[in-house]
Parts: sequence; structure tokens; C-alpha cells
Amino acid sequence: MITILVAADAKWVRDQVRAAFMGRGQNVVEVTRGQDVRDKFAEVDPDLVVLDMQIGNMGGVAVAIDLRLEESGGRLDRANILLLLDREADEFIGRRADVDLMLVKPVDAGVLRRAAKQLLPAAS
Repeated sequence: MITILVAADAKWVRDQVRAAFMGRGQNVVEVTRGQDVRDKFAEVDPDLVVLDMQIGNMGGVAVAIDLRLEESGGRLDRANILLLLDREADEFIGRRADVDLMLVKPVDAGVLRRAAKQLLPAAS
């Protein structure tokens, strides 16, 4: 089973991700606060982490950096990170945060599924 962890405080973003990945063999786990991602990551060991650029007081970039630091310290396994940007100009921040792929919002279910296929060849 493929597990996708989505972190967004905006319900519409979580709804978009959930709708894109609802199906057999896929499980979507949601958190609404950036500071909750690390603990939930350790709990569910996701194959893909989808981070909204804006997540309350700890946004997607900070969360991505935190996950990569935990990974480099051997405390978490590596997972692919998809960052949902507010605008194209934010791409440089995503590159600095070592995310695997960036998309500019709004994105539809088809775009999200194609991104997952790019990051997870076994994903449908």
C-alpha cells in the first residue's frame, strides 16, 4: 500500500490531494499543522509527503528542511516530497529545501496523479 502524507491547513488543499489519491492501494493521511508532520511521518512511514507552502506557523519549506535534517541524522527514512507552491517565483525556495518536485497551486487531481507517478513509479 502506498501512503501519502498531506500537510495543509487549508481544507480545500487536503480535499484536492485526498480526491487525487483515493483508490485501491493508496492511503492518504492528513495533518493540519506543520509541526505535526515529523511525528506523523515517524508513525505512518509515508511513500510521499505533500506539503502546502502555507501551513500556519510552520510552512512547507520549513517542514521539508526539517524532514531532510531528520533523514540526514538517520532518525527518519527518506520519502519523496512534493511542495505545493503559491507562485512560480517560490521555486528557488523549494530547491533550497531539497524537495523532489514542486507544483504551483491550484492543481487538479490529474496533475497530482501524474506527479505521484513521476515520484513513485509503482503509483497509479
